[in-house]
Amino acid sequence: MSQRLSQALHRFRGPLLALWLVALVAAAVAALPLADRLSGGGWYVPGSDSLSAVQSMRSGFADRGASNLTLVVTDERNLAGSPEFDRRMSQVMREVTGDKRLETTGSYGWLTLSGHSRQEFVGKDGRTAVTMVGLALDDGTARRVLPDVQQEIDHRYAPQGLRVSMVSAGTFWGEINKLSAEGLQKAELITFPLVLLILLLLYRGVVAAVVSFVVSVTAIVLTFGVMSVLAAHVELSIFVQNAATMIGLGVSVDYSLFIISRYVDELTAGRDRTTALAIALRTSGRTVLFSGLIVVLAMSSLFLVDLNVIRSIALGIVVVVAFATLASVVVLPVVLHLIGDRILWGRLPPRRRTSGEKGRTPGEHRRTAAERGHRWGRVARQIMRRPVLFLTLASAALLALAVPSLDLHTFTPDARIAPASSPVRQGFDAVREQFGPGTASPQQIVITSRTALSASPDAGRVTALQEQLVRLPHVTAVRSPLDVLRTVSPERPLAGLDAAVFSRLPGDARGTVDHYVSADRHKIVLEVIGDDYASADRSRALLDAIRSAAAGTDAPGLHAVVGGETAEGTDANTAIGDALPEVVAVMLAVLYLMLLVTFRSLLLPVKAITINMLSLGATYGVLVLVFQRGLGAALFGFDPSDHLQNFVPILLLAILFSLSTDYEVFLLRRIREEHDAGADNTTAVATGMARTAPLISGAALLMVAVFGAFALTGIMPIQQLGLGLALAIALDATVIRLIVVPAAMRLMGRWNWWLPGRRPTPATASESASAPSEPSDASEPSGRA
Repeated sequence: MSQRLSQALHRFRGPLLALWLVALVAAAVAALPLADRLSGGGWYVPGSDSLSAVQSMRSGFADRGASNLTLVVTDERNLAGSPEFDRRMSQVMREVTGDKRLETTGSYGWLTLSGHSRQEFVGKDGRTAVTMVGLALDDGTARRVLPDVQQEIDHRYAPQGLRVSMVSAGTFWGEINKLSAEGLQKAELITFPLVLLILLLLYRGVVAAVVSFVVSVTAIVLTFGVMSVLAAHVELSIFVQNAATMIGLGVSVDYSLFIISRYVDELTAGRDRTTALAIALRTSGRTVLFSGLIVVLAMSSLFLVDLNVIRSIALGIVVVVAFATLASVVVLPVVLHLIGDRILWGRLPPRRRTSGEKGRTPGEHRRTAAERGHRWGRVARQIMRRPVLFLTLASAALLALAVPSLDLHTFTPDARIAPASSPVRQGFDAVREQFGPGTASPQQIVITSRTALSASPDAGRVTALQEQLVRLPHVTAVRSPLDVLRTVSPERPLAGLDAAVFSRLPGDARGTVDHYVSADRHKIVLEVIGDDYASADRSRALLDAIRSAAAGTDAPGLHAVVGGETAEGTDANTAIGDALPEVVAVMLAVLYLMLLVTFRSLLLPVKAITINMLSLGATYGVLVLVFQRGLGAALFGFDPSDHLQNFVPILLLAILFSLSTDYEVFLLRRIREEHDAGADNTTAVATGMARTAPLISGAALLMVAVFGAFALTGIMPIQQLGLGLALAIALDATVIRLIVVPAAMRLMGRWNWWLPGRRPTPATASESASAPSEPSDASEPSGRA
């Protein structure tokens, strides 16, 4: 089959190449608007209270809109109360809210109020004032429009001694989108030269190293094209672009390494290009197909999480890995057919050879290169002489690294993932500093009444709820219209919403009521201001108390839901936690069954999964040390936080299990070959290590380089994901493959290959005879030590 496929690719190489180029150009054109189509949303859980709350507030209120922002202005030259401060502040706020691009529906705050009512909207420094602004822009449009407006007003007013920031989800995610694109460019500038250098060292040839990027370019461009088309119709997270690029680069370069290395080996052995490619496809190509399938199936388990941001990232990774696999077994072979022996052009000077090596044939050189890999076998034998000692030491080290993971906390990204120099971050910081930490992220209770609130028999429950909320720990204020309404209806505040009574209120008071009560008088909003950041433990404890209090408000004609940043993050965490057992069960079942079919062993898959759990725990522990406790964060430019981004641990789980299983397959398949050929357990393991360790170490080095670049240049969620992946792959290629696997397999002995009802198959004479000329798919590329 491989021979026929190779011949077919050779025969139709022209049309296939043309089809590939057309698809590449079409995808590149389709991908151009991708960045503008991606969404900063995806954190709301369908059917959750936090989503219901935000949907309830999008319409029906005088100065709330489809999206909202807080306009923060600091006058560095004048103090509040002075005529010059009032003049400059009014001018700036009117100019910004009057910008036609914002499509302002109304505003409430310093700009619309007067006299004493304004004081609530003036900061502690006496120089900062805020106004809440409602926009007709939907979230997606706001994310695209607001960053440009923010940049313009920053340049316009900064020379006048005015710091102007628009604080909102739209400006925040628009800024993150820009930072994400910039981080992607920086990562690519670091990654491509570094990967090229590593490939040159591995292949010891310029052409082979350059051809490796064919798979990467194909996979990433096609993925971006598909994602752009999908993003025009469904919501996709802005993190798709970074995640797909990071995983796509790592996987595609690895896959191309396996196939090109084998192809070069066969050419060096004197075979023609068609035969060489047939062997490469039968061995390395089959392994790549299996590996790609493992990654796709493992990542597909994440679709069980009912959270769009995780499903978006999982979809991006599934698509890019599928394209990388397809490109590796179709596009790359076509290119190799066209290049033929020219793949050997640009060879680097060979390593200095001993006198005994001179004059050897190409086939002998390949066997000599394989023999040089036997030092890995010697390492394996030394470990297997004391398997208990080495397994205990390695496991203890991994468990020690895993201990900090017991303190792992997760939450949704907040403004702190933006750099301190960003105007958007400065706006968030100004609100928190001048009005309290919880002011930028209030917890909102939206109460909906079946009848008008002024006539509802349950209206007293709303008043009682506000009084209960004020007494809760860590509450600094509760904003509502009730105090204003008491001035005209002391006994029954909500009766003040009756049109005849409401008309007696002053203009500023009516504006306050309309900000918190819908025009139809069926919905009312209470805003609870806490004393900490939205993601802090105290804020989460406060949310639980608020939800408990709000639940007591429910009546046949009254219903309350709690929203806000803390509620959104908590609901997202709950959705991930609820789906985690299913995700893990499905993923482990898939991996176990695939390994069972591949190795025909009941216990080896269990060993592989157990080892992966050790590696994953160690990775989580290091992430906690770096990002939560700040160990080494300054050295690498990371900003310490009190939590990891909530999608990072579950993504790491799926990605690492699939990538680690790839390396497990490469190693154990070769060990299995040796065992079936009649080698004893120790010899089979040592020989398998000798043949596969150089290739695994080279592939791992490439992945560590790619993931490490994103860890150093991306925004915080991508930094956490990149560092976790780089660390886990490094541990897998060193501690796991070099120490834990040989030690564990030595201890398991004949139980490694136990399968009820299966009899060992002895090696045939033909198999033994063909072994030297057709080594396993995981054999070492020529010229590599």
